[in-house]
Amino acid sequence: MIPPAGHPGLSAWSDESFQEKDSAGFYIIAAAIIEPPVRDAAREAMLAQRGRRATAKAHWTEMDHREKKRAARAVAELDGVHVVAVGSPVPFRKQERARSKCLTQLVTQLHAFGVECLFMEAREPQLNQRDIRTVQSARFGLPKGTAFRIEHVYGGAEPLLWVADVVAGACRAHQLGRGEYWAELVDVVVDFEVDTDC
Repeated sequence: MIPPAGHPGLSAWSDESFQEKDSAGFYIIAAAIIEPPVRDAAREAMLAQRGRRATAKAHWTEMDHREKKRAARAVAELDGVHVVAVGSPVPFRKQERARSKCLTQLVTQLHAFGVECLFMEAREPQLNQRDIRTVQSARFGLPKGTAFRIEHVYGGAEPLLWVADVVAGACRAHQLGRGEYWAELVDVVVDFEVDTDC
C-alpha cells in the first residue's frame, strides 16, 4: 500500500501485543490511522464490539472466536489504514527493549503516511516517559523541522485505541498460527518486520 500524499497532520492510535519466548518471541505495535471525517463512525463501530461488556472497553483477549471474527471484520470495513510493526526476537524480560525498537521504526513509517501525533494507551508513568524519550530520539531520523508527538490516553476512554487492539490481537494470533482474523484485515494493513537486537 502506498502512503497517501497531501494529508499532513493526521493522527494514529496504537496498541501492542507480545510473546516472550527465546528466539521465537515477538513484539507487535499496531497503529490505526483514522482521518477526522470518519473518527466518530469508527468510535461507534468499536463501541458496538463490546458485546456483553457494555460498561468496559472492547478488549481482544476477552473476546471469544465469534467476537474476534466480528471485530476484525468491523475494523476491515473502517475507512482507515493500519500500520503494524512486528519485532523479533523477544526473549524473556526483553519486551521493553523490543517495544522501543518497534516504536522507533513505527514513527518513521507513520511519518510517511502524514501522521504527526501518535496516541498510545497509558501505562505506568515511568513507562510512558520511556515511550516519550523513544519518540523524541526517533524524530532525529526524520527530516529537520518535522512535527511528531506522542500522547498517552486511558484505554477505556478512547475507542479508537480499540481499533489498534483488534489489529494487534489479530496479528498476534497470526504469528501463533491462527490466521483467520488476520485474513479479514490483510487489505487494510501495512506490516513490516523489526530486528529487535535482543
